[in-house]
Amino acid sequence: MAYIYPAPGNTNAQVTLTIHHTSKTDDATGMAVPALQDVTVNAANDVFTWTQLDESAKKQIATTATNSLSMNIVLDETTFFGTTGSGGATAAASGVFGLSIDKTIVEFDLYLGDNEDGTEGKVINGLGYITGLAPTVSADAPVWVSPITITVDGEYTVATRVDPDA
Repeated sequence: MAYIYPAPGNTNAQVTLTIHHTSKTDDATGMAVPALQDVTVNAANDVFTWTQLDESAKKQIATTATNSLSMNIVLDETTFFGTTGSGGATAAASGVFGLSIDKTIVEFDLYLGDNEDGTEGKVINGLGYITGLAPTVSADAPVWVSPITITVDGEYTVATRVDPDA
């Protein structure tokens, strides 16, 4: 059995999120979002329910799904604000904040981690919009932290990670 464990501190096996401005074709390098916390992959199918007079139990059928990624990030100034602030041609230029306020569709790759060395893990891909930013700071938590949600437009796809060192 090959459990997926993101092994904090192991750079080959940790969870990573890479965002591309509009598409990988237009923004081949993308932007790695650092300092991820509490990552959740949501794939929630809606269900239509009805009753019939000839049945003693309700009938149900799955309908379209609402997909999203949510997590918390510790803010890095360059990643959050980007190099231009908004309107850039790449994710790194716009930053997370700029991509959100510009309502730019992004292509994302969420690497789930690996069982040991970063060569066998799975990547969840898709298109979506960055929403839900709400940075906070306090005396008890003196670094800025923000929730972030990528509301997925369409389906997820799953691929096996291509080892960048191979």
